[in-house]
Amino acid sequence: MLKPVILEVHDLPELWFRALWELWNRHSGDSREYMVQHGSFSGSHRRKEFDFFLGHVRHPGKRPLTPIIPEGSNISPPTSMEAIETYFAEYIMGAEVAENETYTYGSRINLSLEKVIGLLKETPDTNQAIIEIGKPEDILNSDPPCLRLIDCRIKNGRLHFFIYFRSWDLWAGLPQNLGGLQLLKEYMAGEIGVEDGEMIVSSKGLHVYDYVWGQVEEMIKYR
Repeated sequence: MLKPVILEVHDLPELWFRALWELWNRHSGDSREYMVQHGSFSGSHRRKEFDFFLGHVRHPGKRPLTPIIPEGSNISPPTSMEAIETYFAEYIMGAEVAENETYTYGSRINLSLEKVIGLLKETPDTNQAIIEIGKPEDILNSDPPCLRLIDCRIKNGRLHFFIYFRSWDLWAGLPQNLGGLQLLKEYMAGEIGVEDGEMIVSSKGLHVYDYVWGQVEEMIKYR
């Protein structure tokens, strides 16, 4: 039986920490550990993974956007604000695809970004403002996008994001991805003329690779 995990949190650093804590403290059968069989690190690394994860972040724009690492620990920060800003500018907003890439999130996002902004300006109650990153032909891609969907909603004068990842690295991917997507939401809210809102994020593949398990175990001691 699948056992979804649902978290209500204040901000992005809390989401990251609580998701790590939950993954490491689930009862047997509530999460799984397995050798990767396809895609990144196939046959060389193991994962711990939730059956399904949903996180509701009430104030995702609260700074810092980055995880809070305890002073004096030996934990390497998974990202930085500078890295998030670069990721936003080059990979979420940038549409250029390098020779060794088949896509970037920006190359997909930019196909509909201005249309979605215009739609939300003209009809703020619409249910059609969706930025789709995934394409049917991605099933043929050896490294298909992890981020598949950014669904947008205006309620009470605020822009909210509903985000889905098919597969998602909790340790390093989540803080960088959501930091960058938060900057996207703030940009879009400014263009539309509304306030920044909440995030609801989900994945059936939120995981941590074995090469950082030691750091995770040290991190969750600080609860």
